[in-house]
Amino acid sequence: MNDRRPPEALVSLDGSLPYSKGLMAKTLMGTGIRPERAYELARLIEGELVRGHEDTAVSAERLYDVAAGVLEEHEGEESVRLLRRLQALRELDLPIVLLIGGATGTGKSTVATEVAHRLGVTRVTSTDTVRQTMRAFFSQKFMPSIHFSSFDAGPAVRIHEGEEADPALLGFKEQTRNVLVGVKAVIARALEEGYSLAVEGVHVVPGALPRSYEGAVVVQCMLAIEDEDEHARHFWIRDAGSQGLRPMHKYLRALPEIRRIQAYLVERAEKAGVPVIENTRIEPAVNGVIHLVLAEVERAQDQART
Repeated sequence: MNDRRPPEALVSLDGSLPYSKGLMAKTLMGTGIRPERAYELARLIEGELVRGHEDTAVSAERLYDVAAGVLEEHEGEESVRLLRRLQALRELDLPIVLLIGGATGTGKSTVATEVAHRLGVTRVTSTDTVRQTMRAFFSQKFMPSIHFSSFDAGPAVRIHEGEEADPALLGFKEQTRNVLVGVKAVIARALEEGYSLAVEGVHVVPGALPRSYEGAVVVQCMLAIEDEDEHARHFWIRDAGSQGLRPMHKYLRALPEIRRIQAYLVERAEKAGVPVIENTRIEPAVNGVIHLVLAEVERAQDQART
């Protein structure tokens, strides 16, 4: 049974709970409306409910209708269309598997967590978590690649004499092959139990995981940062946010290797037809991923009708 409960469930199904501006604002953010504007619109929706004597408790369907009317007046038809897509997500009886890849330092965990929060996907995991778990079971002698960071796994692979190769890229590929065994098992468990899941990580390599799973809506994308200075700045921000637990100097020293891995991932994405989303600003990146999810949900519903 699908345990996903998107934030658009603003009232209980029997209409016993009152309207919440905070939850409505969260729902509107799921359509790409910026937070402060979403709260303003939530207040306008509340006003419409009061005028209709529906300020204490309303059904979810009625609430969507009122919200759509307010959005049409103040934001336009595109916002209404996105809201209806979000409503379709609530009605969808299939789990969502969201796969977000990207090189180190491109903001994958931040974007994945925010998208999952807005869409009501309660389970988020990273490929690094899978790698860390595998390290507890497989010794460095048995599976050396998983005992290194993704960008410095070169020592785990043997390069034959005279062979021209990028050690960092070869190490990353070897590590990815191993980690994806665990990632596939995590996805299989989610599908077996019918819950939605977001997986983020550098090992979500375009073309290395299935683009579709029976009985699920699968959305895959990749985050990238084209400008090298901007990419470096992300490590400064991450260092400050983690109170030094993820020291920037380690990553800045490895930036050339990280950038080469990103170039490889972008090339793979282009060949596999996986969308690449620029993440120089968090809000547009989050909205870009949300729009991909909502569009895929709409396609799944259209297919179900035919």
